[in-house]
Amino acid sequence: MGEEVNVQAFAKYRLERAKEDLTDAEISYNSDRYLNANNRAYYAIFHAIRAVLALERVDFKKHKDVLAHFNQHYIKTEIFPKIMSKKISQAKEIREDSDYDDEFKPTDEVTKIQIETAKELIKLVEKYINENYK
Repeated sequence: MGEEVNVQAFAKYRLERAKEDLTDAEISYNSDRYLNANNRAYYAIFHAIRAVLALERVDFKKHKDVLAHFNQHYIKTEIFPKIMSKKISQAKEIREDSDYDDEFKPTDEVTKIQIETAKELIKLVEKYINENYK
């Protein structure tokens, strides 16, 4: 039982980290720092996903493996809505462009979508944790 509580606490820690990243994304967005906002929005998504994986004691070193596992075990099984797969994939691409493409200039609208995706996923993950791991 004690180990189960620790797993839940660790998942909630990761979820809190996701919320902090989301706050950072919103602060950057409100300062017209869209490159940074896209980075932080993606990491909010990534840490929310890792919160779910913590519950099953699974983790990976590479982002692509984290995302693939989440898609296979949580999206394809419809624990989370299928549309989230596309939104997460888009956020990953936007983050990579924001971080590595010197010519990429994200718009207000594109950045706002990434933040909304992060908010949506965090809410879904929080609900999943609260409903399934009391």
